[in-house]
Amino acid sequence: QVQLVESGGGLVQTGGSLRLSCAMSGRLFNVYVVAWYRQASGKQRELVALRRRDESTNYADSVKGRFTISRDAAKETVYLQMNSLIPEDTGVYYCAAMDFGSGSYNYWGQGTQVTVSS
Repeated sequence: QVQLVESGGGLVQTGGSLRLSCAMSGRLFNVYVVAWYRQASGKQRELVALRRRDESTNYADSVKGRFTISRDAAKETVYLQMNSLIPEDTGVYYCAAMDFGSGSYNYWGQGTQVTVSS
């Protein structure tokens, strides 16, 4: 099993920045992908960014150039640096992890709220 705990959410004004953290523990040797998803009120959960074990990354078009996903191996923590925030970035942000050979995310955190005021 893998445990994921998000932190770092909060209220920020348009144009501001936040850094989300996803602290990981458990059977991490089998984790292949770690991702950040978000869900706005009344909308479906959407992929924001992901990072594979080989350090390759993908981003949603809406956050490219503004968000950066990274990992601190020593702390077993994955970060999402969010800059130039806009109200459309508001939502609950979830960390998710996928094992090697799995076609879907096996583990999810509890989520952290991000609110961007206009």
